[in-house]
Amino acid sequence: MADSMDFTQERTEEMRQRNVDNVLKRQKLPSRSFCVDCEMPIPELRRRTLISVERCVHCQQITETQSKHFRG
Repeated sequence: MADSMDFTQERTEEMRQRNVDNVLKRQKLPSRSFCVDCEMPIPELRRRTLISVERCVHCQQITETQSKHFRG
């Protein structure tokens, strides 16, 4: 007979699998040729190396710095 811990573990596993599926779906999108922020070309090597890249290195660094700052 299943108890509350079994239900919790099952729910956790379902959520984990859903998150993995979402990431895998997102990664299938092609990389952009131009940065979404500054519209400068994204180098070919960066586009081939990082799946679904949307920003140039400079804009990505700014975005990451801002997200760290606003997270607290």
